[in-house]
Amino acid sequence: MSTHLAIDPTATGAAVFPTRPEWLTLSAALADEVGVIADREDLLVAIAPGAGGGAPACFYPARALIEVDGTHLGVDPATVTPANLSDRPRYATTWGLLTHECGHAKHTAWDPPTSAPPAVVDAAMLLEEPRMEAAQIRRRPDDRHWLRASARGIVAADLHLFTDPARAPQMTRTDAARAAALLLARVDGGILTRAEVAPLARVIDDVLGTDTVDKLRAVWRTALRTADDDGDTMLNLGRAWCEIVGTDPNTPPDSDAGPVPNAIPDPSGSPNGSPTSSSGAPSSSDGTASGTASGGTPSPSPLAGAIAAVLDTVAAKVTREKAPEDPAVRAAAGQARENAAKKIADQAARSVFGVTPGSRDGRTACTGTRPPTTEERTAARVLARALSTAGVRDRVAVKTTSIVPPGRLRMRGALAADAQRAAGAAPTAEPFTRTTRTTVPTPPLRLAIACDVSGTMGWARDHVASAAWILANAARHTTVPAQTATVIFGDRVRPLTVPGKAPAVVTEFASNDNWEDIPTAIDALDGALGLSTPGAARLLVIVSDGRYRDQPRRDGQKKLNRLRANGCAVLWLTTRDTDTPLDGATVHRLTDPATAARAIWRAATAALRATAR
Repeated sequence: MSTHLAIDPTATGAAVFPTRPEWLTLSAALADEVGVIADREDLLVAIAPGAGGGAPACFYPARALIEVDGTHLGVDPATVTPANLSDRPRYATTWGLLTHECGHAKHTAWDPPTSAPPAVVDAAMLLEEPRMEAAQIRRRPDDRHWLRASARGIVAADLHLFTDPARAPQMTRTDAARAAALLLARVDGGILTRAEVAPLARVIDDVLGTDTVDKLRAVWRTALRTADDDGDTMLNLGRAWCEIVGTDPNTPPDSDAGPVPNAIPDPSGSPNGSPTSSSGAPSSSDGTASGTASGGTPSPSPLAGAIAAVLDTVAAKVTREKAPEDPAVRAAAGQARENAAKKIADQAARSVFGVTPGSRDGRTACTGTRPPTTEERTAARVLARALSTAGVRDRVAVKTTSIVPPGRLRMRGALAADAQRAAGAAPTAEPFTRTTRTTVPTPPLRLAIACDVSGTMGWARDHVASAAWILANAARHTTVPAQTATVIFGDRVRPLTVPGKAPAVVTEFASNDNWEDIPTAIDALDGALGLSTPGAARLLVIVSDGRYRDQPRRDGQKKLNRLRANGCAVLWLTTRDTDTPLDGATVHRLTDPATAARAIWRAATAALRATAR
């Protein structure tokens, strides 16, 4: 029988509060939190040293009371603030015990009848442990961490692993089946992992045999799918469990009278019961004496040792795992990171776009300017029309009702209004309906281009210079609110076109740098155009072969990931299959570099259409 679920309706709490008032204060604070965990508003909580009725924690359904033994807290109760999720990892075991009992309060919604055989009830309540925890994490997935933190205390108490060596698990079928229900079933329930219980699974297979374990597994998997209030099914599963293990359903689970029918037979032919050596000491499954510790205490069996090892492993992993964070704290931290990134982007934009476009000083310099060709002027007008068309949205139909015309008369509404008047009530029915169609504003467009000017990118110079001029002038003529900007990046980052200005001439540039400062290029374009800010169709086009050193590649990947996470599309233009673009970008390989401008146009119109849907 579970040591921490008091199904006896006459059971009362065992908490005795010491003189320190901090325990009463903490009990009240925990009671304020359990309503959310258990989805109940009637629960009381008592935490104090010695509470729990001999178990680490206990739930009393008849009193809607959860008791937690304060000796497991591990910190000064006066310093505990349960409402702060960030404080809970300090006392993870206690919070796990509380969560486990909240799971019982929510999901153990059945009581065994007094007429049910005791061994059947014991087996059913045994299966209730993993069933309830599986139901809890389906409802609240983050509780898995806390249930894992409580596993050592809960399971050890149910198996008397550390508190009563005389009742600790031995190499018997009953004890092996009990360990399987409490630990192997928690793997299928999603609390533990198969690797964590592997050492115990081998011992259980040795004791029960794989066929028996498979039959038991089918039983507990059925229990995991059983509804919270389906006590009949749980009792039927308890009967099946007793039949598989070979337990007499009418034998009280804690009875020590009479032989133990499911003990592993002694190869030497000892009487049925716990196998003994010739000296009378408990024997292991292979017939060898398991020995006793000093003072006559039996030494741990291989089964008990495997259970302890599994519980210790889980406890050690829980201390290294990151506890669930408060959603508000997580959101605040994310917002703080986003604000810091935007500040860096704004500083980069001021630094890059604060200089005159076409600067010829220092590295990453422009080589001169030229007037646009007739083909480029034509392309700018064609692109402006394409963008204007792509941004058009369908009108939205809105249906409204009213008491008086205009609109279509609905007879049902008219009859309802007449009935209300006949009854002497003010008519509230609205029998007239009409449909209006509202024009939806076209989303703005933010288009940025960053071109690599390292020594291997000479093919892109003329085409990117032309595309930058075309896009900037198309933005001036389109009916879509559009802004564009183009930068080149190498040893430094230089602007070719700036937001809100249509250049009169085409700016040309060199491509002979020995560095690729792509992080600053992305930041500058983000700060100038708001690429990370929702509310517009946003596209970043990177023209590069991706052959970067470690530092700019690592930092550039972080910048690109942030833009994509905020909804900005990223197009990467390259010419060779051997090039190495950053991860996450949509890669387009140009078979003809002269088509770079056309590829950018298509991507921009596609981004507008996607936003207009």
